[in-house]
Amino acid sequence: MSTFGAYFRLWRVGWVLVREGVVSALPSEGLPPPVALAKSFVTIFERSKARHQKRSDRLAQAVERLGPSYVKIGQFLATRPDVVGVEFANDLSQLQDRMAFFPSAAAKASIEGSLGRPIGELYASFGDPIAAASIAQVHPAEVETAEGRKKVAVKIVRPGVRQRFAHDIEAMYLVAHMQERFLPSSRRLRPVEVTKTLEQTTKVEMDLRLEAAALSEIAENTEKDPGFRVPKVDWERTGRDVITMEWIDGTRMSDVDGLRAAGHDLNLLADTLIQSFLRHTLRDGFFHADMHPGNLFVDAGGMIVAVDMGIVGRLGKKERRFLAEILYGFITRDYIRVAEVHFEAGYVPGHHNVESFAQAIRAIGEPIHGQPAETISMGKLLTLLFEVTELFDMATRPELVMLQKTMVVVEGVSRMLNPRFNMWKASEPVVGDWIRTNLGPKRIATDLKDGLKAAVKLAEAVPEIAAKTEKFHHQLLRMSEHGLRFDAETADAIGKAEARHNRSAKVALWVIALTLLYIAWMLS
Repeated sequence: MSTFGAYFRLWRVGWVLVREGVVSALPSEGLPPPVALAKSFVTIFERSKARHQKRSDRLAQAVERLGPSYVKIGQFLATRPDVVGVEFANDLSQLQDRMAFFPSAAAKASIEGSLGRPIGELYASFGDPIAAASIAQVHPAEVETAEGRKKVAVKIVRPGVRQRFAHDIEAMYLVAHMQERFLPSSRRLRPVEVTKTLEQTTKVEMDLRLEAAALSEIAENTEKDPGFRVPKVDWERTGRDVITMEWIDGTRMSDVDGLRAAGHDLNLLADTLIQSFLRHTLRDGFFHADMHPGNLFVDAGGMIVAVDMGIVGRLGKKERRFLAEILYGFITRDYIRVAEVHFEAGYVPGHHNVESFAQAIRAIGEPIHGQPAETISMGKLLTLLFEVTELFDMATRPELVMLQKTMVVVEGVSRMLNPRFNMWKASEPVVGDWIRTNLGPKRIATDLKDGLKAAVKLAEAVPEIAAKTEKFHHQLLRMSEHGLRFDAETADAIGKAEARHNRSAKVALWVIALTLLYIAWMLS
C-alpha cells in the first residue's frame, strides 16, 4: 500500500504541475525527444490563466495547491541549485512560507499534550496567532516571572504535519530512485541522498526541542560577539511540539526605511551581519542556515537578533579549512593551491589532472581581480566554483551547498543595507584572523594535538579491534568451508517481499493509466 500511495501522490503532483503551467515553463533544451514530445502534449491540460503568469508565480500557485509539505520541500530545493538548477532554485526561493492559521483551540491542545500541563498554569495570557508557516505558527503570550509579567513568543507545530510530510516524502523517494535508475548522469548529484537530507532536516525542524537546543548553542557561541544575539529559550515551556522564547521588539531587517528612521547605522549593520555569519561558520562550524531578512531583527540598541533556528548547518574542521584555503587562494591568485585543496579533501576524484583543474579555477578567479572590491560577490564566486566542479565529477557536498546558498542570502541582505558594501573589506577581520590561526604556524600545534588525541583513542581501542578481527577471521573460514547460506525463513521473507513489491507496482501503474484515461475523457 505504501508503494501504491507513493505512485498516486506522484501522479497528483504531476497533474497539479501540469495544470498550473509549471511543466510547460521548464526549459526544453537537452531533453530526449520522447520527453520533449510528452512535455508539448501535456500543455493542452494547463489552465488558460497560467499561460499569462511568470514561472515563479505558476510555481507558487502549484505549491499552494499541493499543501504545506511541498512548501517545505520547495524551500529545501531552493538551497540546492546543484540539483534543480540556478534559475529554478531562484524561483523556489521566492516561495512565501505563509499559510492559513490553524485554530487557537488546536494550538492550546497541542501545548497541553506536549507539556502535560493546562494552559492556565503555563501562561498568564495566550493570544491569537500572528504568523503561520508550513511547519508551525506563532502566538504571543505572557508568563509570570520574579520581575513581573513578561511577554514571550510561543511557536507550535501544525497538527498533522508530520503524518502529511511522511506520506509526501514517499513520492520524493520514488522520484529520486527513478532518477538514479533512468538518468545515470544525475547519479553524481545523489538524488536519494538529497531526499534523505530533506527528510532528516524536516524531521529536525518539526521537533522544537532541537530548535531550542540550536538557539541555546548559538547563544553560548556568540555570548561575547559584538552586535549579534538570539532569543533566550524558556525551557520550562518547551517540548516536542512547542517552544517558548523571548519576545523580540525590533525592526525587521527587510524594512530598510524603518531601520533608517530608527537611527540605525545601515553600513555598520551590513558589516556586523556578514562578520557574525563568518564567525559562526569558520570559528564555530555551526551557522543559522535560513538568514533571510524576515528572520533578522534589529532591536532598539542596534543589536541584530536572529530568530527561527529550525534550519542550521554544520561544518567540520576539514570543511572550514577547505573554505578558508579557497578564499585565501583566490585572494592571492594561487590557483594551483586551490586545486590541490580540492584533491586533498577528496572532493575531486584523483584520476583528474590537478593542473587542468587549476586552469578551470583560474577562469573564475582572473575576471574577479579586474573588478572593484565592492562589486565582487563571495557567494557568486562559490556558485561559479561549484559549477566548474561539475566538469570534474565533484560529488555533491550538501554541507558546502547549504553554506554557499546561505552566504548568498546574507551577502544580499548586506548589500540591501549598503549598496556599496565591500564584502572583502568587511570579511577580512574575521577571515584573516581565522587564516592566521588555522593556516599558519598555530595550525601545526593544533594538528599535533589532534593527532595525539587520535593516537591515544586508537591505542585504547586496540584490544577491541583485535577481538573483532579474530571473530571476523573465524567467520570467513566458516564461510569458505560451508558457503554463504540463507535459512528457510529468510529466503521465504525475501520472496514474499519481492512478490508484494511487484503486485503493488502493477496495481499502481494500472490505476494511474485508468485515471489518466478518465481525466482525458472528462476533458474531451
